[in-house]
Amino acid sequence: MAKAAGVSRSAVSFAFNSPEKLSTSTRDRILAAAQELSYAPNTLARMLKAGQTQSLGVLLPQNLAKVMENPYYARFLTGVGQVCDEQGYTLLLTPPLRDSMLKAIPYAAVDGFIVCGLEHDRGEVAELRRRGIPFVLVDSSPHEDVSSVDVDDEGGAYEVMRHVLDLGHRRIALLSIDPGPEHAERGYRGPLARRIAGITRALEESGMSLDDLELAEVPATRMDGFRAAKALMASAPPTAVVAMSDILAFGAMDAMHDRGLNVPGDVTVTGYDDLPESSWTRPRLTTIRQAITTKGRTAADLLFSAIRNEDQHPHQLLGTHLVVRDSSGRPGGRPKTSD
Repeated sequence: MAKAAGVSRSAVSFAFNSPEKLSTSTRDRILAAAQELSYAPNTLARMLKAGQTQSLGVLLPQNLAKVMENPYYARFLTGVGQVCDEQGYTLLLTPPLRDSMLKAIPYAAVDGFIVCGLEHDRGEVAELRRRGIPFVLVDSSPHEDVSSVDVDDEGGAYEVMRHVLDLGHRRIALLSIDPGPEHAERGYRGPLARRIAGITRALEESGMSLDDLELAEVPATRMDGFRAAKALMASAPPTAVVAMSDILAFGAMDAMHDRGLNVPGDVTVTGYDDLPESSWTRPRLTTIRQAITTKGRTAADLLFSAIRNEDQHPHQLLGTHLVVRDSSGRPGGRPKTSD
């Protein structure tokens, strides 16, 4: 192309990357030669040469179908995407490859990863360290030399269980997120461990323990919440269902309606997240509000700082807030709302 336009190779590079360095006539001559030769810049080759992809990756703990069933991720990715738009970056979702998050990492051409729902001592994190890829952990546990973004899960879970207990409920079912096969060997970890700790603290203040609850651990989908709640109501039905995510709570309320039960007249249902649907579903859902979009924005900001080798505050803890709506009330009573 340089030969066709009668210019140097550097001038051709300037025409596509820094056109302000050329006169208008020289730039137009190069672009005309490019059109005549049907030339288009090879973006991939350019990225490889520069060692940057202008893309962020979000390493997901589940396949895309499962992730897209949970509107939590839509809110979280909105926050990440807002920062990517501001920085001129694209966003790559990276689900497990052949059921392995570790196998997915080498196939993702990104400048850094936001890692969702993994602990700092997992093999995926070790692989990112080995490759020298910047990353930020979300919904994990703080570690000294790893940037992370979390919410006050223990405080939020304590608040919602305290609310249910203060209403007078003692026959309570806990609809929890399935912690996966590692739970049997390593116990609860990360956000789920913190939420269980908050629930345990609230129960102990009322002379109860986790053993006094009916526990169901299921994937975080509406259908799984529906099935689990329906099974819980089949024998010795509780007067309250405390769900560890809004999407499970929505499924639980679907199950109550399906059985002809009134929420909260027959059964109180609470959630965790405060997704937009929580305020317009009927009845409106009592839940714990966490700043999901802010969590995504904060994680992306931290990751851009890591990519640029900038000083940063590596551990961010976001607050939670109990929002009392129509789905919670006294056993056999009417709801008392604050929103």
